[in-house]
Amino acid sequence: MVEMEPVPQNPNYLVPPTPPVDSPPSARPPPVSSNGPIISFPKRPAFRITTEFDSDSSIFFHKISCKFLDSLAKLKLSFHNNNKGDISEPQLSVVSKHLSINYDLDDQNALLKSSFDLGPRLHLEASHDVKAQQGEVAVVAHIADPGYKFELSSAVPSVGLPKATFKFPLGEVSLEEKEEEEVNRILSINGILRSQLLNGICTAQYKDEDLKLRYSFKDEEMSFIPSIIVPSNALSFAFKRQLGPSDKLSYWYNLDSNYWSAVYKHTYGKDFKFKAGYDSEVRLGWASLWVGDEGGKAKTAPMKMKVQFMLQVPQDDIKSSVLMFRVKKRWDL
Repeated sequence: MVEMEPVPQNPNYLVPPTPPVDSPPSARPPPVSSNGPIISFPKRPAFRITTEFDSDSSIFFHKISCKFLDSLAKLKLSFHNNNKGDISEPQLSVVSKHLSINYDLDDQNALLKSSFDLGPRLHLEASHDVKAQQGEVAVVAHIADPGYKFELSSAVPSVGLPKATFKFPLGEVSLEEKEEEEVNRILSINGILRSQLLNGICTAQYKDEDLKLRYSFKDEEMSFIPSIIVPSNALSFAFKRQLGPSDKLSYWYNLDSNYWSAVYKHTYGKDFKFKAGYDSEVRLGWASLWVGDEGGKAKTAPMKMKVQFMLQVPQDDIKSSVLMFRVKKRWDL
C-alpha cells in the first residue's frame, strides 16, 4: 500500500483571492448597483416671469422668458392687458448672440436683427422689417486702439449716400445726406467734442445747425453745469449740492423761459429712496418713494420686487391731487 503525503491546510481557503493593487481595471470585478441603471434626463429650461402694473394707465405688462439650447438663445413673450383681461400688443422674440427675431402677433410682422464679426477689426450689423421691406446695414471698422472707429450705415433699399461716422476718444463726427423740401438732398454734418477744462469737462455739440456748449464742474460736494445754445442764445444752468451722505439737492433754471425746477433726494441704504420736487413749467409739485433700486432691475431688489408711490399736487387745483403707484415683480421658476 502506498501511503499518500498529507496535504497542507490553507487557513484562508474560504477567502477568495483579491486582485493585486496594480491590476488593470478590466481585472477588477464590476460594481453591482442595486438601484438599476442611471438614466439622465435633459435639464428643464428655467422660466422667468416679470409683471409690471402702472396705476396711472391701469394696464399690466407681462414678460415671460426662458433660455434653451444650453443658453445659446432666449425665447421671450410679452403682452399688455387691462383690468377687463383684454390682451394687446403681443410680441414673440427669439434672441441669440448673432441673430434676433421680434414677431408682432397683431400686425403679423417680423423685425430681424443680425450682428457678427467679419474679421478681427470689422463688424457687421443689419436689420430688416419684413412687412415694410425696409432695413439698414452698418459696417464698423476698429481703426486703432483705444476708441477709434469708422462706421458706414445705409438704408435698404438705398435712397442716397451712406451715413459716415468717425468716433474717437474725445467725441465723434458724422456726415449724412438729408432731404430738404422733398426736392433737394444736402449733406449734413453733426458732431460732438469733449475736452478737459480746468476742473471740469467742456462739451460742444453741433446738430441741425445748432451749437450747444456745456461745461460741467463737479467735486465731492457740488456740481455746476451751465449751458448755452447758439444762435438762439438760450442759456440755462443746473446746480447740485450734496448735503450729506444720504441727502442731495438739485436745481435747474432756464434763463430764456424763466422756468425752473428743484428736486430733493434722500436715500435709506440701497433699496429705499425718497424724492420730492417742483416743476414751474407744469406748475406741479410731487413726491415719490421707491422700494428697490430706482435704476436697477427687479432681480436685485428685495423679494425681486420694485414699488414706487408718487403723489402729484397741481398748484392751480390742489383738490385734484392724485396718488399713483407702480409695481414690478419677477418670478424665477
